[in-house]
Amino acid sequence: MYERSYVVSSDGNVSVRLDDGRIIATPTMTCKGRMTEDLLAVTDLEGRPLNDRRASSELAMHLLIYRERPDVKAVCHAHPPHGTAFAVAGLPIDQPILSEVILTLGCVPLASYGTPSTSELTEQMQPLVQHHNALLMANHGAVAYGNDIWQAWDRLETLEHTAKIAILSRVLGGSRNLSPDAIEKLINVREKAGYLGESARGQACGYLQEPLMENGSGKISLTREELVELLSQAVNGK
Repeated sequence: MYERSYVVSSDGNVSVRLDDGRIIATPTMTCKGRMTEDLLAVTDLEGRPLNDRRASSELAMHLLIYRERPDVKAVCHAHPPHGTAFAVAGLPIDQPILSEVILTLGCVPLASYGTPSTSELTEQMQPLVQHHNALLMANHGAVAYGNDIWQAWDRLETLEHTAKIAILSRVLGGSRNLSPDAIEKLINVREKAGYLGESARGQACGYLQEPLMENGSGKISLTREELVELLSQAVNGK
């Protein structure tokens, strides 16, 4: 994460849940680029220390995810620049623009702002964890999780790559969303292949729940003349 500039200084944290229930976590106030193995903290599932190292102050975020998702064995939290740009702009990464992302990650919702290292943050995250494999946290950063440390990392990397492409596509005039039919086929493929289970169909992006407009954006574009005509009809009761 440090080498990819997803974190700077002492930003970010990583944890792994062992089969015996213990949590190995990165330590507080430590640069991930200079961290060594002997600095790792060990806790139980309640966050109580089991060695003489102090875990990240954001460990509660990790413990929430482990409680909500028994399948998750690793969590990566960072501040990747493009993904975090979405978070500080108050935007989720929820448009179906890349087939690979629908297959392997799904949409990334935005949790409302909560003070880091407090229950405010975990309360905002809690409703979203069950159906998503990565989240943005408003004015904060991103977190991704999976069944091992590499899957958690891969999902964080996919989140950042998608955010970067989304921003670049907007510079070029905007992206074209995949059609509902294409999305349905991709979701069927990912479930058959085991990339994501049926629980991902409950994701907040509403790929299936909310019908998309013809242009795939969920929005209707009108010319000035068309808008004036609609307003005129409304005023005249037509």
